Amino acid sequence: MKLSRSVHFCWLGVVACLVMIAGCQMQPVAGAGAVASPAVQAPQGGIDRIKIEAPMVWGGEARCFAAMGCRLVMIEHEEGKVALHKIDGRTSRLLDRQTVAYHPDSAIWLSDSLVAAAVEATGSLDIFRIEGERMVRVHQAVVGFAPRDVILVNASQGQYKFLATPYSGKEVSWIDWHEDNRQAATSKKTRWCEAPWHPVRVSKLPGTQGGGIAVACLDDRKVVAVSDADLLATPRVLASFAAIARQARPSPSGHWLYVSLETGSRNARINMQSGELQWIQSPLTGSVSVAPLSDDLVVWGEDAKLYLQRLDADAKVLETRWLKTGGFSTGLQLIDLDGDGERDLVVLNSVDAVVDVIYGPLWDRAAERL
Repeated sequence: MKLSRSVHFCWLGVVACLVMIAGCQMQPVAGAGAVASPAVQAPQGGIDRIKIEAPMVWGGEARCFAAMGCRLVMIEHEEGKVALHKIDGRTSRLLDRQTVAYHPDSAIWLSDSLVAAAVEATGSLDIFRIEGERMVRVHQAVVGFAPRDVILVNASQGQYKFLATPYSGKEVSWIDWHEDNRQAATSKKTRWCEAPWHPVRVSKLPGTQGGGIAVACLDDRKVVAVSDADLLATPRVLASFAAIARQARPSPSGHWLYVSLETGSRNARINMQSGELQWIQSPLTGSVSVAPLSDDLVVWGEDAKLYLQRLDADAKVLETRWLKTGGFSTGLQLIDLDGDGERDLVVLNSVDAVVDVIYGPLWDRAAERL
């Protein structure tokens, strides 16, 4: 089975799993739908981060609301749970946990009141409505394979289109669903590449006038993309690599697509206008996740740490800084959670027991050395 942790960390993964099993034996876990007490270290004074207790979080997404602060939906992979947390400024509280089938992998917001979770065992997207502080399952959309990731392609007047990509295999599924459940969700499959994990919307694509969807293909070691003009077309190869391509994410302007490479002591970025590939020297073996802060400032995720790099126009590293995390940091989301105008970072740790929330300004908080 392909784990979210890379091979060279396998022994660390075994140890982490044993620790978590022991913890589960000692501390009861809230049942499906039960609201538990807060599982967070509340910040005091100028503390710059909080830690949310959550085991093996493979996916999730934070979303902020004008009237009720921010909420984080997340997957507890081995527990088979979808969890909903409230983040209010610099505090956090668990609202609800719902049971799904074996090995949920990712979760996203569809709207202010709907979330979807990709679940391997049922080969489905389980859709929940948020009612107050609870999640109520309203539909189960059949995908046709074990999905690793789901993203929202578009939404209009209660009609939603999703893209689900597989844990393994080359088929992806385009799913249409109406919020009023007037009919079962429908799906259409196309072939992409082997293990297309973590697809992402991009605003620009080389040689086109618009955007589309890009993805890093783990086993095929390349990045491919389809255009909004024809989402069902055969994807274009944007770049190929000798190392495993773990994740691709665009810079805020869309000018660069940053690519996290697991090995080779370097990462990469693709110019989304010209198609040029630039190499970025890594201080470590590589990385497993990426979150660009700007065109030339980027955060890379690794085991128990993040490294931030400031680059010049040719991708030469001008400066590197570091932040510690509580686990194997395979998911990164930039979002202003406390309303101070600075982007904060939600760090999902896939083979460990906490989610890190690190408050900005991130570059200023990062250390020159670990």
